[in-house]
Amino acid sequence: MYYFDKRLQYPVKVDKPDPQFARMLQQAIGGVEGEIRVCMQYFFQAWGNRAPSTKYRDMLLNTATEEIGHIEMLATAVALNLEKAPVSEQEDGVKDSIVGTVMGGGNARHTIEGMLHKHILSTGLAAQPVDSDGIPFDMSHIYASGNVAADMYCNVAAESTGRVLATRLYNATADQGMKDMLHFMIARDTMHQQQWLAVIEELGGPEGVLPIPNSFPQEQEDQANNYNFYGHAADGTPPPEGRWTSGPSLDGKGTFTMVQSVPLGQEPVLGPARPDSAAQKEQMG
Repeated sequence: MYYFDKRLQYPVKVDKPDPQFARMLQQAIGGVEGEIRVCMQYFFQAWGNRAPSTKYRDMLLNTATEEIGHIEMLATAVALNLEKAPVSEQEDGVKDSIVGTVMGGGNARHTIEGMLHKHILSTGLAAQPVDSDGIPFDMSHIYASGNVAADMYCNVAAESTGRVLATRLYNATADQGMKDMLHFMIARDTMHQQQWLAVIEELGGPEGVLPIPNSFPQEQEDQANNYNFYGHAADGTPPPEGRWTSGPSLDGKGTFTMVQSVPLGQEPVLGPARPDSAAQKEQMG
Protein backbone atom coordinates (compact mmCIF):
# COMPACT_ATOMS: atom_id res chain seq x y z
CA MET A 1 0.00 0.00 0.00
CA TYR A 2 1.26 3.46 -0.84
CA TYR A 3 0.30 6.95 0.23
CA PHE A 4 0.87 10.28 -1.44
CA ASP A 5 1.34 13.89 -0.50
CA LYS A 6 0.33 16.56 -3.01
CA ARG A 7 3.50 18.52 -2.24
CA LEU A 8 6.71 17.83 -4.15
CA GLN A 9 9.70 16.28 -2.41
CA TYR A 10 11.75 19.36 -3.37
CA PRO A 11 10.70 22.72 -4.91
CA VAL A 12 10.57 22.86 -8.71
CA LYS A 13 10.79 26.33 -10.23
CA VAL A 14 11.49 27.48 -13.76
CA ASP A 15 12.68 31.04 -14.21
CA LYS A 16 12.49 31.06 -18.02
CA PRO A 17 10.58 28.27 -19.82
CA ASP A 18 12.74 26.43 -22.32
CA PRO A 19 11.14 23.77 -24.58
CA GLN A 20 14.55 22.46 -25.61
CA PHE A 21 15.48 21.80 -21.99
CA ALA A 22 12.09 20.16 -21.48
CA ARG A 23 13.06 17.67 -24.16
CA MET A 24 16.41 17.06 -22.47
CA LEU A 25 14.64 16.45 -19.15
CA GLN A 26 12.62 13.70 -20.81
CA GLN A 27 15.82 11.62 -20.85
CA ALA A 28 15.89 11.80 -17.05
CA ILE A 29 12.30 10.53 -16.98
CA GLY A 30 12.14 7.82 -19.64
CA GLY A 31 15.73 7.27 -20.75
CA VAL A 32 17.74 4.19 -19.85
CA GLU A 33 19.50 6.36 -17.22
CA GLY A 34 16.24 7.80 -15.97
CA GLU A 35 14.00 7.73 -12.95
CA ILE A 36 11.36 5.34 -14.30
CA ARG A 37 14.13 2.79 -14.73
CA VAL A 38 15.47 2.99 -11.19
CA CYS A 39 12.00 3.27 -9.66
CA MET A 40 10.78 0.06 -11.31
CA GLN A 41 14.10 -1.70 -10.75
CA TYR A 42 13.99 -1.10 -7.01
CA PHE A 43 10.33 -2.05 -6.76
CA PHE A 44 10.78 -5.38 -8.54
CA GLN A 45 13.93 -6.15 -6.56
CA ALA A 46 11.99 -5.46 -3.36
CA TRP A 47 8.88 -7.41 -4.32
CA GLY A 48 11.01 -10.45 -5.11
CA ASN A 49 13.47 -10.13 -2.24
CA ARG A 50 13.94 -13.29 -0.19
CA ALA A 51 16.05 -13.03 2.96
CA PRO A 52 15.76 -13.86 6.65
CA SER A 53 15.60 -10.13 7.37
CA THR A 54 13.25 -7.70 5.63
CA LYS A 55 15.60 -4.72 5.98
CA TYR A 56 16.88 -4.88 2.38
CA ARG A 57 13.35 -5.21 1.07
CA ASP A 58 12.27 -2.26 3.19
CA MET A 59 15.21 -0.15 2.03
CA LEU A 60 14.45 -0.93 -1.61
CA LEU A 61 10.77 -0.07 -1.15
CA ASN A 62 11.59 3.22 0.55
CA THR A 63 14.02 4.21 -2.19
CA ALA A 64 11.69 3.11 -5.00
CA THR A 65 8.97 5.25 -3.46
CA GLU A 66 11.35 8.20 -3.35
CA GLU A 67 12.03 7.69 -7.05
CA ILE A 68 8.30 8.13 -7.76
CA GLY A 69 8.73 11.57 -6.24
CA HIS A 70 11.66 12.26 -8.56
CA ILE A 71 9.57 11.33 -11.60
CA GLU A 72 6.93 13.74 -10.30
CA MET A 73 9.50 16.53 -9.95
CA LEU A 74 10.86 16.00 -13.44
CA ALA A 75 7.38 15.78 -14.96
CA THR A 76 6.52 19.07 -13.28
CA ALA A 77 9.74 20.60 -14.61
CA VAL A 78 8.92 19.47 -18.16
CA ALA A 79 5.42 20.95 -17.93
CA LEU A 80 6.71 24.26 -16.56
CA ASN A 81 9.33 24.49 -19.31
CA LEU A 82 6.59 23.99 -21.92
CA GLU A 83 4.03 26.40 -20.45
CA LYS A 84 4.83 29.32 -22.75
CA ALA A 85 6.25 27.32 -25.62
CA PRO A 86 5.10 28.19 -29.17
CA VAL A 87 2.93 25.41 -30.57
CA SER A 88 2.28 26.51 -34.15
CA GLU A 89 4.47 27.40 -37.10
CA GLN A 90 3.08 30.92 -37.09
CA GLU A 91 4.52 31.65 -33.65
CA ASP A 92 7.90 33.27 -33.21
CA GLY A 93 10.89 31.14 -34.12
CA VAL A 94 9.20 27.85 -34.87
CA LYS A 95 8.73 28.11 -38.63
CA ASP A 96 12.21 29.52 -39.20
CA SER A 97 13.74 26.78 -37.09
CA ILE A 98 11.95 24.01 -38.99
CA VAL A 99 12.86 25.47 -42.37
CA GLY A 100 16.48 25.87 -41.28
CA THR A 101 16.64 22.26 -40.15
CA VAL A 102 15.26 20.92 -43.43
CA MET A 103 17.47 23.16 -45.56
CA GLY A 104 20.45 21.97 -43.55
CA GLY A 105 19.68 18.35 -44.34
CA GLY A 106 18.01 17.53 -41.04
CA ASN A 107 14.71 15.89 -40.25
CA ALA A 108 12.15 18.20 -38.66
CA ARG A 109 10.47 15.25 -36.95
CA HIS A 110 13.63 14.85 -34.84
CA THR A 111 13.94 18.51 -33.87
CA ILE A 112 12.73 20.09 -30.69
CA GLU A 113 9.73 21.31 -32.67
CA GLY A 114 8.85 17.75 -33.60
CA MET A 115 9.01 16.74 -29.95
CA LEU A 116 7.05 19.86 -28.99
CA HIS A 117 4.27 19.01 -31.41
CA LYS A 118 4.08 15.54 -29.90
CA HIS A 119 3.81 17.09 -26.44
CA ILE A 120 0.91 19.33 -27.47
CA LEU A 121 -0.91 16.66 -29.48
CA SER A 122 -0.53 13.79 -27.01
CA THR A 123 -0.40 15.41 -23.58
CA GLY A 124 -1.30 19.09 -23.81
CA LEU A 125 2.25 20.23 -23.05
CA ALA A 126 2.95 17.74 -20.28
CA ALA A 127 5.67 15.17 -19.67
CA GLN A 128 5.56 11.71 -21.20
CA PRO A 129 7.08 8.32 -20.22
CA VAL A 130 9.59 8.63 -23.05
CA ASP A 131 13.21 9.59 -23.57
CA SER A 132 14.49 12.72 -25.28
CA ASP A 133 13.84 11.20 -28.72
CA GLY A 134 10.27 10.29 -27.87
CA ILE A 135 10.98 6.57 -27.50
CA PRO A 136 8.81 5.03 -24.76
CA PHE A 137 10.55 3.37 -21.84
CA ASP A 138 9.89 -0.35 -22.34
CA MET A 139 11.16 -1.85 -19.07
CA SER A 140 13.90 -3.82 -20.84
CA HIS A 141 16.54 -2.26 -18.56
CA ILE A 142 14.99 -3.42 -15.28
CA TYR A 143 17.42 -5.74 -13.48
CA ALA A 144 16.04 -7.79 -10.62
CA SER A 145 17.92 -11.09 -10.36
CA GLY A 146 16.78 -12.29 -6.95
CA ASN A 147 20.43 -12.22 -5.83
CA VAL A 148 20.82 -9.27 -3.48
CA ALA A 149 24.53 -8.73 -4.19
CA ALA A 150 24.06 -8.83 -7.96
CA ASP A 151 21.15 -6.42 -7.65
CA MET A 152 23.19 -4.00 -5.53
CA TYR A 153 25.93 -3.82 -8.15
CA CYS A 154 23.25 -3.20 -10.80
CA ASN A 155 21.87 -0.42 -8.62
CA VAL A 156 25.27 1.24 -8.25
CA ALA A 157 25.59 1.26 -12.04
CA ALA A 158 22.06 2.66 -12.43
CA GLU A 159 22.65 5.46 -9.95
CA SER A 160 26.05 6.22 -11.47
CA THR A 161 24.69 6.69 -14.99
CA GLY A 162 21.74 8.62 -13.54
CA ARG A 163 24.09 10.97 -11.72
CA VAL A 164 26.16 11.44 -14.88
CA LEU A 165 22.99 12.45 -16.73
CA ALA A 166 21.85 14.76 -13.94
CA THR A 167 25.18 16.58 -13.88
CA ARG A 168 25.08 16.95 -17.67
CA LEU A 169 21.62 18.46 -17.39
CA TYR A 170 22.86 20.76 -14.61
CA ASN A 171 25.68 21.95 -16.87
CA ALA A 172 23.31 22.37 -19.84
CA THR A 173 21.00 24.94 -18.24
CA ALA A 174 21.47 28.49 -17.04
CA ASP A 175 18.07 28.46 -15.34
CA GLN A 176 18.67 28.81 -11.61
CA GLY A 177 15.42 27.09 -10.73
CA MET A 178 16.39 24.04 -12.75
CA LYS A 179 19.89 24.05 -11.31
CA ASP A 180 18.41 24.10 -7.83
CA MET A 181 16.19 21.09 -8.54
CA LEU A 182 19.03 19.19 -10.18
CA HIS A 183 21.52 19.90 -7.40
CA PHE A 184 19.08 18.16 -5.04
CA MET A 185 18.65 15.19 -7.38
CA ILE A 186 22.42 14.87 -7.81
CA ALA A 187 22.77 14.75 -4.03
CA ARG A 188 20.18 11.97 -3.81
CA ASP A 189 22.08 10.00 -6.46
CA THR A 190 25.17 10.34 -4.28
CA MET A 191 23.32 8.86 -1.31
CA HIS A 192 21.80 6.04 -3.33
CA GLN A 193 25.18 4.99 -4.68
CA GLN A 194 26.48 4.92 -1.14
CA GLN A 195 23.59 2.90 0.29
CA TRP A 196 23.87 0.16 -2.32
CA LEU A 197 27.61 -0.08 -1.67
CA ALA A 198 26.85 -0.15 2.05
CA VAL A 199 24.73 -3.27 1.53
CA ILE A 200 27.62 -4.93 -0.28
CA GLU A 201 29.91 -3.98 2.61
CA GLU A 202 27.40 -5.33 5.12
CA LEU A 203 27.27 -8.60 3.20
CA GLY A 204 31.03 -8.92 3.58
CA GLY A 205 32.39 -6.60 0.90
CA PRO A 206 33.87 -7.94 -2.33
CA GLU A 207 35.57 -10.70 -0.34
CA GLY A 208 32.23 -11.86 1.00
CA VAL A 209 29.96 -11.54 -2.02
CA LEU A 210 32.31 -12.41 -4.89
CA PRO A 211 32.05 -14.37 -7.01
CA ILE A 212 28.29 -13.93 -7.34
CA PRO A 213 26.50 -16.14 -6.48
CA ASN A 214 28.72 -17.08 -3.56
CA SER A 215 26.44 -20.07 -2.89
CA PHE A 216 27.93 -22.02 -5.81
CA PRO A 217 30.86 -24.22 -4.66
CA GLN A 218 33.85 -22.52 -6.24
CA GLU A 219 35.82 -25.76 -6.32
CA GLN A 220 33.41 -26.93 -9.01
CA GLU A 221 34.45 -24.21 -11.45
CA ASP A 222 37.45 -24.44 -13.77
CA GLN A 223 40.34 -23.61 -11.43
CA ALA A 224 42.73 -22.98 -14.33
CA ASN A 225 40.62 -20.21 -15.81
CA ASN A 226 38.83 -18.37 -13.02
CA TYR A 227 41.36 -15.56 -12.49
CA ASN A 228 43.05 -15.29 -15.90
CA PHE A 229 42.90 -12.12 -17.96
CA TYR A 230 43.06 -13.10 -21.61
CA GLY A 231 44.98 -11.10 -24.20
CA HIS A 232 43.69 -11.36 -27.75
CA ALA A 233 46.26 -9.50 -29.87
CA ALA A 234 46.94 -11.46 -33.05
CA ASP A 235 50.70 -11.01 -32.71
CA GLY A 236 50.76 -12.09 -29.07
CA THR A 237 51.45 -8.60 -27.72
CA PRO A 238 50.30 -8.57 -24.09
CA PRO A 239 47.72 -5.97 -23.08
CA PRO A 240 48.73 -3.10 -20.76
CA GLU A 241 49.16 -4.14 -17.16
CA GLY A 242 46.54 -3.18 -14.61
CA ARG A 243 45.19 -4.19 -11.24
CA TRP A 244 43.34 -7.02 -13.00
CA THR A 245 46.44 -8.58 -14.60
CA SER A 246 48.52 -9.54 -11.56
CA GLY A 247 48.38 -9.83 -7.80
CA PRO A 248 45.67 -11.15 -5.49
CA SER A 249 42.11 -11.20 -6.77
CA LEU A 250 39.63 -8.83 -5.15
CA ASP A 251 37.83 -11.67 -3.41
CA GLY A 252 41.12 -12.95 -1.97
CA LYS A 253 40.48 -16.40 -3.39
CA GLY A 254 42.92 -16.42 -6.28
CA THR A 255 45.70 -14.61 -8.13
CA PHE A 256 45.27 -12.58 -11.29
CA THR A 257 47.37 -13.74 -14.22
CA MET A 258 47.66 -12.52 -17.78
CA VAL A 259 47.79 -15.09 -20.57
CA GLN A 260 47.54 -15.09 -24.33
CA SER A 261 44.22 -16.52 -25.38
CA VAL A 262 44.49 -19.74 -27.39
CA PRO A 263 41.68 -21.96 -28.68
CA LEU A 264 40.80 -24.65 -26.15
CA GLY A 265 38.03 -26.22 -28.19
CA GLN A 266 37.66 -27.91 -31.52
CA GLU A 267 36.51 -26.53 -34.84
CA PRO A 268 32.74 -27.00 -34.84
CA VAL A 269 31.48 -29.47 -37.44
CA LEU A 270 27.74 -29.82 -37.71
CA GLY A 271 25.85 -32.71 -39.21
CA PRO A 272 24.06 -32.51 -42.57
CA ALA A 273 20.86 -30.55 -42.93
CA ARG A 274 17.65 -32.44 -42.23
CA PRO A 275 15.53 -33.49 -45.22
CA ASP A 276 12.57 -31.54 -43.81
CA SER A 277 14.56 -28.30 -43.22
CA ALA A 278 14.09 -26.91 -46.74
CA ALA A 279 17.86 -26.75 -47.28
CA GLN A 280 19.63 -27.25 -50.58
CA LYS A 281 20.29 -30.83 -51.72
CA GLU A 282 24.02 -30.19 -51.46
CA GLN A 283 23.64 -29.49 -47.74
CA MET A 284 22.10 -32.86 -47.00
CA GLY A 285 25.27 -34.90 -47.51
